[in-house]
Amino acid sequence: MMNLRVATAAPAAPGVRVLGGGVARVPPRPWALRGSRRLSVRMSVATTEAATAVGASEDEALEARNSKTVVAVILGGGAGTRLFPLTKRRAKPAVPIGGAYRLIDVPMSNCINSGINKVYILTQFNSASLNRHLSRAYDFSNGVAFGDGFVEVLAATQRPGTEGKRWFQGTADAVRQFDWLFDDARAKDIEDVLILSGDHLYRMDYMDFLQSHRQRGAGISICCLPIDGSRASDFGLMKIDDTGRIISFSEKPKGDDLKAMQVDTTVLGLSKEEAEQKPYIASMGVYIFKKDILLNLLRWRFPTANDFGSEIIPASAKEINVKAYLFNDYWEDIGTIKSFFEANLALAEQPPRFSFYDANKPMYTSRRNLPPSMVNNSKITDSIISHGCFLDNCRIEHSVVGVRSRIGSNVYLK
Repeated sequence: MMNLRVATAAPAAPGVRVLGGGVARVPPRPWALRGSRRLSVRMSVATTEAATAVGASEDEALEARNSKTVVAVILGGGAGTRLFPLTKRRAKPAVPIGGAYRLIDVPMSNCINSGINKVYILTQFNSASLNRHLSRAYDFSNGVAFGDGFVEVLAATQRPGTEGKRWFQGTADAVRQFDWLFDDARAKDIEDVLILSGDHLYRMDYMDFLQSHRQRGAGISICCLPIDGSRASDFGLMKIDDTGRIISFSEKPKGDDLKAMQVDTTVLGLSKEEAEQKPYIASMGVYIFKKDILLNLLRWRFPTANDFGSEIIPASAKEINVKAYLFNDYWEDIGTIKSFFEANLALAEQPPRFSFYDANKPMYTSRRNLPPSMVNNSKITDSIISHGCFLDNCRIEHSVVGVRSRIGSNVYLK
C-alpha cells in the first residue's frame, strides 16, 4: 500500500539533523542563528511498512533514553586515606575542587544535566559536611513533597545480629546493604542502576551511556578510557572483542599481569600513534547494571563479594554480556594529594583541560551568600579566585584560591 503525505513542519532545532530516526549534531544553519521559524512543506512517498519501521525505531531510541527508569547510586563512603589531611574532618566527596565546588557536585551535576532525578548517595566516614552540602544544594522537590525525583543520603548503619554489625566493606557491599530499596514501591519502574564514584572530575551525558547499554542488550556496561602505562596499575584494566564485549578484566594488575593486559586500542578509534602511547583500556568506575542482574549478583551469585571492580565484574564477564563504553574526554580520579593538586592547577591552564564554565552543561553547588572578592593593588595571572576573598598588594599566578581566603601584602603565590 502506498501513502502520499504532505506535511508542514518546522525546521529541526539549530545544530540538530534528523537522520533515519536518530539525531546527529551538525553546525547550525545561518537562518537558524537568525531565529527564523519559517515553515517548510515536505512531500514524501513511503510504504506503510517503512513508516511503521521508522516509528518503531524512534520509539526504541526514546525508550533507551528514558531517564525515569534509571536510578543513580553515588559511592561516597570511602575513608579517603590517600587524601589526608583534606579528609581529616570531611568525606572524600566533600573535598573542595575548583575553588567553589565539592567533588560530589560533579556526579550530581552530570545526573541533573542528563535528566536523572533519582539519586542515592552512600556515605560512611566524616559525612556531616557532605550531608549538609547535599541538603542545601540539591532539593528536587522544590519544597513540594510530591513527585518522582529525590536525592537521599544513605549513611552506613548497624543492624541487630552479627552480620548487621559490619560497616561497608567495599563498593558492592555498600550497595548490598541497601538493596532492599530496589524492591520498594518507588523502584517499581526502575530497569537499570547507574553506579557512580564521588571523587572523579569529568563531564558526561549519562543518557548516551544508558542508550548504548540498552540498545546493545548489555547486562552490565562499564565506562572506559584509554590510558598509558604510567598509571595503568592504578586502575581496573580490560580486554574487549570486536563487538565491545569485555572478555577479560583485571583490577589493578602488577608486573607480568599488567603486561598481559596490553591491547591494540585502535579498536576504540584511536590513531596508531595514540594507540602506541595508550595501550591499556581502563575502567572509570562508572557502571550500569540491569536491576534484576545486579540484585541476583549481590544476593545469590556473589553474596559475600565486597567489591565490584576486583570481584563481581571479573567473575561475571564470562557468563553475562558485559560491554565497554568508550569515554575519550577529560577524566581524572581525585584520589590522592598529587592528583588533587594537579587537577586543580589544570583548571587554571589556558585553555583548561576541564572547564566549569559550560552554560549548556553547568556544574551546580550550594549557594553560600558570600560577597564578591575584594582585590587591592594586586596582580593576578591565569588564576581562579573564589567568593569572599581579600587580596591586598599581592601577586597570584597560575593558582586556585578557595572561598574566604585572605592573602596579605607582599605575598607571591605561584
